Parts: sequence; C-alpha cells; structure tokens
Amino acid sequence: MSSEDHDRAPREARTALAAQTRDIAEVGAVEIITTAAVHLMSAAAVAVGLADHLADDLADGPADEPGAGGLTDSAGHADLDEARKLITALAGLITAAAPDLGSMHARSLRDGLRSLQLAFREASLVPDEPGAGPGEKWTGPVLPSTPSPPPAPASA
Repeated sequence: MSSEDHDRAPREARTALAAQTRDIAEVGAVEIITTAAVHLMSAAAVAVGLADHLADDLADGPADEPGAGGLTDSAGHADLDEARKLITALAGLITAAAPDLGSMHARSLRDGLRSLQLAFREASLVPDEPGAGPGEKWTGPVLPSTPSPPPAPASA
C-alpha cells in the first residue's frame, strides 16, 4: 500500500462524515423528534403484542429463532416490561416536545400514545391503578372511554 493510498482513506472518511453532518443539519428538529417518537411507538406496539398477528406471516424470520431476544419471546408473547419502558419514554418525549411540535404533530403523537397506553392496560393481567400505568406520570390517567348511553326515544 502506497502512502498516497494510506492518506486517501482518512480523507475519504472525513469527506463522508462531513456529508453526513450536512445531511443531518438539513433536517429540522420537529422531524427528528417525530421520527424518534415513531420509532418508540413502533417498538412499543410490538412489545405490547399489537404485531402478534404478523408472527404467523413471518414464521421463519430471525425473530423466531431461539435466543434471538428482542421485544417478544420465542412464542411471540408480548413483553410488557419492555413495553412499559418504551411507552414511558414516549410519553416523556411527547410531553416535553409538544409545545415545539405544533398542534398537528403533537395531537397525532398523543393519539398514538393513548392507543398504546390503552393496549398496554388491556394486555396486562393485573391492571395498574389509574395514574400508575406506563407514561401516566406525564399524561395523567388513561382509561378507556365509557360509551354514552343511547339517546332517549323521542316522545310523540
């Protein structure tokens, strides 16, 4: 290897790093925060068991191999301990970032968070007390909405 080849490798690495830094600098904070929230939501959905129906379609994937680890066990059961951590982190991120995200982004993220919190509550064998569920430190208690009673028949 010549000294020119030896010098070229670090130079190319620095050029690639500079290009990556420029790419990151072009992405706005709202997009980065939203992307992080979507990743947390996706991982939490898998951990809660909302993706269990996919396990049948992907029967021979790497997640099904013994000892593969991850958010579900080898039988595809939810890992609520992992889900709790992910949902709590998501709630903290959304709560802290909401003023900067704007109502459109914050509302859709809060809706997704609420859906995950309700799915967690439904999947739990022993439900948490109201206010003690994942992320409820940040969001307040999340309980299923009770259906409204049907309207009284109109009198003739």
